[in-house]
Amino acid sequence: MPLYNRILLTGAAGRLGTQLRRGLAPLATTIRLADVKPVGDLAANEEEAIFDLADMDAAIAATRDCDAIVHFGGAAVESPWQTILDASIRGSYHIYEGARKHGARRVVYASSVHAIGYHEVEAQIGVDAPVRPDSLYGVSKTFVESLSRLYWDKFGIESVCLRIFSSFPEPADRRMLWSYLSFADCVRLVEAALTAPRVGHTISFGMSDNKVKTVDNTGAAHLGFIPRDSSEPFRDKVEAATPVPDPKSPATRYLGGWFCELGHPDDDGS
Repeated sequence: MPLYNRILLTGAAGRLGTQLRRGLAPLATTIRLADVKPVGDLAANEEEAIFDLADMDAAIAATRDCDAIVHFGGAAVESPWQTILDASIRGSYHIYEGARKHGARRVVYASSVHAIGYHEVEAQIGVDAPVRPDSLYGVSKTFVESLSRLYWDKFGIESVCLRIFSSFPEPADRRMLWSYLSFADCVRLVEAALTAPRVGHTISFGMSDNKVKTVDNTGAAHLGFIPRDSSEPFRDKVEAATPVPDPKSPATRYLGGWFCELGHPDDDGS
C-alpha cells in the first residue's frame, strides 16, 4: 500500500522532475505534477496542475489534498534577481503556506550545493556548516532552508532540504567526478527523504558514492540514503576530454565551482 495518498511534485517537467515522476510513483496513490508548462502523457496515477509559483492563490490551491510535497520547482540556475525573487523565494513561500493551510506533513526541497558554494573543497564541511552562498540562486536556497526550519519549529511540518550537487546523465567535467549525483541516486535520495520514519528538519548533501568525497553527510544518516552509483565508470572519458583545472581558481577551490566566478546576473554583459 502506498505511503502517501497524494504527492505534489513541483518542477515536474524539469530534468530531475521528469525522473522523479516515475521513480516516486510507488509511494503515492496519486502524483500531482506541477509546472508552468504542460507535462503531458499522464499515467493513470498522475494528474496535472499548471501554474506559476509566483501566483500565490494557484500555488496554494495546488497543495490541496496533498500529504507530501516534493518541491523541485523554481529557477534552475543563476538568474536575474526578479526571476529568483518570484520563482524561488516567493514561490517557495507559497508552497510552504499551502502545506500549512492544507495539512501536508512533509516537504522535500531541492536545495543546492550553491547554498554552501563558498566553502573550500578541502574543508570537509558537514550538513550543519554555516551557509556560504555563491550566487543569488544560492541565496534563494538558503532562504528556503531557513523558511523550512521555521515551518518545522513553529508549525510542525517536517522538511528535508537536499543540497544537490551535480545531477546529470553523466559527469561533464572533472569537478563532476566528485560532485556527481546519478539520476537513479537522486530518486533514491528523495525516496529516502519521504520514507524515513522521522526527519524533523534535515539537511542532506546529494552525491553518489564517488571516489573523492568533499563533504561529510553523516548528519543525515537517519534518512537511510545509500547511493549505489559512482562517477568512476566515467573517469577515463572525462579526464581524456578535459584539461587539469587550475588549483588556484575559484572554480576549483570552492564547492560551488564555476558559480563562484559569475558576476551579478543583472549587470550588462554578465
